[in-house]
Amino acid sequence: MSLFSIFNVAGSGMSAESVRLNTTASNLANANSISSSAGETYKARHPIFSAALSSALSTQSSAQGVQVQGIVESNKPLEAQYNPDHPMANEEGYVYKPNVNVMEEMANMISASQSYQTQVQVSETSKKMLMNTLQMGK
Repeated sequence: MSLFSIFNVAGSGMSAESVRLNTTASNLANANSISSSAGETYKARHPIFSAALSSALSTQSSAQGVQVQGIVESNKPLEAQYNPDHPMANEEGYVYKPNVNVMEEMANMISASQSYQTQVQVSETSKKMLMNTLQMGK
C-alpha cells in the first residue's frame, strides 16, 4: 500500500463516520417524538458499512477503505403507551414512541466521534511522513 492510498482509506473512514454521526443525531433528535399510529412513528436508523475493495494488478485485492452500503431502519418494537388524554392518542387511547435507545445512541455517537478523530490523526501522521520523505531529497 502506498503512502498516498492511506489518504483514500482515511478519507473513506471519515466519510463513513460522518454518515454514522448524522444518523445518530437524527435518531436522538426524534427520540421523544410521538405518533398516533405505528406506521407513522419514527424508527431508529443505522448505517451499514463494508470494506471497499479495489482490484489491484496483483492476484490479491487490497482493502481501500470503507463504503456505506445503506441505512436501515431498526426492527425493534415500538413503544405503545396508553395515554387517552394525549391529543395524539388514537381511537384506542394509545400513542407510539420511537424505538430509539438514547443511551445506545449516545455511546454510538461517542464511538463515531472517536473513530473520526482517529482517521484525522492517521491523515495528519501520513502527511508528516510524506513531508519528511520529501525533505530527505534536499
